Amino acid sequence: MAPPKGRLWTGRVLTALATLFLLFDAAGKVMMPKQVVDACVRLGFPTNLGMTLAVLLGVSTVLYAIPKTAVLGAVLVTGYLGGAVAIQLRAGSPTFETVFPVIFGVVVWAGVYLRECRLWAVFPLRR
Repeated sequence: MAPPKGRLWTGRVLTALATLFLLFDAAGKVMMPKQVVDACVRLGFPTNLGMTLAVLLGVSTVLYAIPKTAVLGAVLVTGYLGGAVAIQLRAGSPTFETVFPVIFGVVVWAGVYLRECRLWAVFPLRR
C-alpha cells in the first residue's frame, strides 16, 4: 500500500528539511566556529568531542535520509536528540533550548511516518 500523494510529499519535505538541518549541525561540529565553541563551553561539554558527535550525527542522518534505513536512522537521531535534551537540562538552559530537540524529534518522526505505510500499522492514528 502506497501513501496518498499529499502525505508522501509532506513526509518527503519534512524529511528533507530535517536532513538539511541535521547535516548543517554536524558540519558545525566539524568546523567548530566560535558560536559552537561558546555553546560547548556554556553547556560544559568538551570541545574535543565535536568530531565524534559530528560522525554520530552524520551517520544517523544519512541512515535517516535513505528510505530503506529511514526508521533506523530516526531511532538513532531520536537517541542523539535525547542526549541534547539531557545536556540542556543539566546546564539549566532556557525552556526553548531544552524543548527544541523534542520538537525537532517530532518533525523527524512525522517525516518518516507520513511516507512509510508500515508505521501506520504500528502507530495508528484514529479519528
